[in-house]
Amino acid sequence: MAFAAVVLALLAVTGAAPASADGAPVGADLHIAQTLGDRELTVVIRRAEPVPGPLRVELVTHTGTRPGPVLARTSFAGAVTSSATIALGAAPGPYDGTLRVDRPGPWELLLDDGEQVARIPFVVPALVTSPWEKTTYGGFVAAGVLLLVALGAAVKRPRFALVPAAGMVAAVAVAVTAALLSAQITPPPAPGAALDPTEGTVDDPFAVPPPSIVDFSRPPVNLLARAEGPGKLRADLVDGSTGRPVDDLLVHDNALVHLVLVSPAGRMWHLHPVRTAPGSYSVRLDAPETGDYAVSAELARRGGGVQLARTKLSLTATAPPSPAPAAPGPGPRQVGGMPVDLKTTPLTAGRTGTVTARFPAADLQPWLGMLGHLIVVGPLPDGAETAIGAPVWAHAHAMTPVVPGAVGGQPDETVAAYGPDVAFSYTFPLPGRYRLWVQAERGYSVLTVPATVEVAAGNGESR
Repeated sequence: MAFAAVVLALLAVTGAAPASADGAPVGADLHIAQTLGDRELTVVIRRAEPVPGPLRVELVTHTGTRPGPVLARTSFAGAVTSSATIALGAAPGPYDGTLRVDRPGPWELLLDDGEQVARIPFVVPALVTSPWEKTTYGGFVAAGVLLLVALGAAVKRPRFALVPAAGMVAAVAVAVTAALLSAQITPPPAPGAALDPTEGTVDDPFAVPPPSIVDFSRPPVNLLARAEGPGKLRADLVDGSTGRPVDDLLVHDNALVHLVLVSPAGRMWHLHPVRTAPGSYSVRLDAPETGDYAVSAELARRGGGVQLARTKLSLTATAPPSPAPAAPGPGPRQVGGMPVDLKTTPLTAGRTGTVTARFPAADLQPWLGMLGHLIVVGPLPDGAETAIGAPVWAHAHAMTPVVPGAVGGQPDETVAAYGPDVAFSYTFPLPGRYRLWVQAERGYSVLTVPATVEVAAGNGESR
């Protein structure tokens, strides 16, 4: 029996591993799209561990991005701690720099292009040992010590070896029980995901008293959009209950805010405004038309789920007038100098249909974490392109195929191995005329394919 206990203790010490739910989660790479001035960038913040240590930041540029320096800085509690200049070249692709972080907690990455400063929040996690891990490892350590004591006592006074032997068995029992039960113990809410991150909650979430509430839901946001001078838009997000600025956004589909605008003539912009202050976002847009623009902001609040806020914005043209891109029905067309064929299954209200865009080759790159994006607006009034009063406003995705054998993380924009077909499944809830925009990335260029489709009425429905 003593020999069996020794074997059990040795196997447990060498083979024990914490359950997946144990401890604080280790941070992952963060991909965030940012429309910084006239540059559409993907900011990649590599996971930082251990701290203090380096923080690698990559800026992925797209075709047509203006070259030049961008000053990157890290900030903790309003104080800048490190800086690096990232020189963007003329060729699209990733450009990196290295900064430093010296403690776990809520941080900001500041990106300064000389005209505007984007403030991107991120969390540096702490490697925290959970109480049940401590109990498990402590029990095995105590069992090892008691084993040595029992062996020593057995040599000199065998009858006294029973006491440390019994203690060893008890310690092993406690350790094994803690290890087995750890998978059933609910970990504390993750700071930065379920709870607002603070230095205290990130440093040791187990030491913070659990919240007295179990419902972490938060009310919808109100979107306040306005022009802030020629070519610049500002979007303020305020809480629908308190009216206070909303500063608890999560990175959703590789962005804090997906801002979509549709002009009176039917042009579409899919932008990612930069955070300039708590609850305040800014983006540059040279409007080619004067009139009322339909605006939507897709976002995810911490504890509030994904939300879609809509409004309208009156703009005065600040760019030379030009005809809006043609939006033909399904069929072949030229987009960005390349052939694209758009096909649909029969589209009927209330039934799932498929929209497929075929590109020239299987060399598409992921954009915003997806193979493709489909923006749907409608039904539109007869003879008009305005989307302000459209009852349906949707954003669907074509997922990036899972690569067999791939371990962790998401493919970034350097991987050009997908397509040529980008397919979307969507159920149009109402019959009528819709405007669609399919977006995909090829050669570091985001391609937008506009189209118009007619959705037939289902059984018992009329237009």
